[in-house]
Amino acid sequence: MDPWNSAQDVVRCTLCKTSDAPMYCEDCHINLCKDCEEKHTPNSSIVHRVVSLQHYLTTLSYPKCMTHPDQQCELHCEQCDIPFCTLCFLSRKRLGHSQDSILKTIEIKKEVLHREVQELEKSIYPKYKEMASNISVQKDDLGKISKILSTAINKHGEFWHREIDTIIKNLISKVEEMESKHLVVLTKEEDDITHTISEIPKSIADLKKLLDSKDVSRVSEHKSRNAEFRRLPPKLKVSLPNFRPREINTDQMIEQFGSLSELSFTTEEQDYRMSIQGAESSTPERSLMDEPQFITSLKRWCNYELYGVTCLNDVEKWTRGGDNMIKLYNIWGDLVMSIQTKSRMRPLDIAVTKNGDLVYTDEENKTVNKVKMMNAQIQTVITLQGWKPLGVCSTFFGDLLVIMNSDDYKPTKVVRYSGSIETQIIQYNDRGKPLYSSNDTKYITENKNLDICVSDNGAHAIVVVNQAGKLRFTYSGPPSTTKGSFVPYGITTDSQSRILTADINNHRIHILDQDGQFLRYIDNCYLQTPWGLSVDTKTIYMWLNIKQEM
Repeated sequence: MDPWNSAQDVVRCTLCKTSDAPMYCEDCHINLCKDCEEKHTPNSSIVHRVVSLQHYLTTLSYPKCMTHPDQQCELHCEQCDIPFCTLCFLSRKRLGHSQDSILKTIEIKKEVLHREVQELEKSIYPKYKEMASNISVQKDDLGKISKILSTAINKHGEFWHREIDTIIKNLISKVEEMESKHLVVLTKEEDDITHTISEIPKSIADLKKLLDSKDVSRVSEHKSRNAEFRRLPPKLKVSLPNFRPREINTDQMIEQFGSLSELSFTTEEQDYRMSIQGAESSTPERSLMDEPQFITSLKRWCNYELYGVTCLNDVEKWTRGGDNMIKLYNIWGDLVMSIQTKSRMRPLDIAVTKNGDLVYTDEENKTVNKVKMMNAQIQTVITLQGWKPLGVCSTFFGDLLVIMNSDDYKPTKVVRYSGSIETQIIQYNDRGKPLYSSNDTKYITENKNLDICVSDNGAHAIVVVNQAGKLRFTYSGPPSTTKGSFVPYGITTDSQSRILTADINNHRIHILDQDGQFLRYIDNCYLQTPWGLSVDTKTIYMWLNIKQEM
């Protein structure tokens, strides 16, 4: 039986999924139809090695069959996880084992290899570089702290007579010994990290060779080292001593002069996680910081006016601005990807689905659109008639929640969609009154407890309903708020079900608990008309979008 001439489905194009694929890109490792052949490269100046699929298949190096040495293995047994030839086909079939083309198996394995390269390049390798950089900072601080301690001891020693010189020398010696021990530990940790950093590019190079390899045996025999690299070294925590001066007492000079606490080293295990969109299985209780800290500004990286931000993961953040582009940045400031809207008009809101796809609302053509991360193709999933989509969010169960205004001033409503199917409408309270103001800008998010939270700037309020659409509470600011002065825009929730909203009028962030009780403001980070909000999955950073002018 010849598997290439027997009844089976034709090879489909990897990009469009529908057309036959007579071509194959050896650089991207994808099947291509004629229409997609010239479209799959993001830059027309890049020349990819596109050959006929038949040519590619005939040049592959197939393994020899162990049972029939003169035959090539063109099939793969899923149960036994071994290749076999067409002569072995009937015996495998009698055993009830399922089989597939070895090309499909190799394609899957190469996808895994590609993900390993991406993980090493985008996540693991930068993490090690960051750790090495932090050690350099610690080493610089070590000398400064040692100098401060030595100066304090010498200054206090100036008030003492010759008989305490020995005590001073001993303490100085102890500081130097502390510095020496600390330096040894830091240097060792730096050497270990530097060694791993040198190993990762080698692994990347080997993986890339395998990606381009046509040797099926070499690809099949690959053993991943990513698990080894994921085991990040413990983070060193040092409890540095301090100097405690006391008043001079001749009878108790040694005790009263002061002493250095012991130098101690502790390690803290660092948790490595591949940055994947999705809820964590369990989230430890995290308290709010006493003083919010400014970490970095996206303004450093991009030169366009920002209106919204949403986290793809802990490393990459989607942004939207005043033009028709949606841009993906990483936390190091690199522009990863740019998407132009279908209508070439400004998107009104953006969100990320559980699968990591981008969703945006387009008021111009009244659509909600999804962008697949794999190929950056835009798919219109919802088209509205008589309504304009405003805010959008993806729910825990994978639905989309869209808040929309009517073309003819009907009350604003929230609609839940499963795919393109409308499954729920939230529009009125139990007394038949509208839940939301008509028109005006509104944003939406789902809380961890499945409440639906809407920032309604027209009503000067946050409106929260439960999963069934029943009103839970309305928040219009703390009791001291002047009526109408609270103007919420961006809204998000964190891992503790706290609600955060940007108060554009008062230049601050309101933080509420899940029941609408005011907890605190963030108003100390030079905020000016804050607009969009998004929180990382680990609640490490709050990615705040700040609009400079209305």
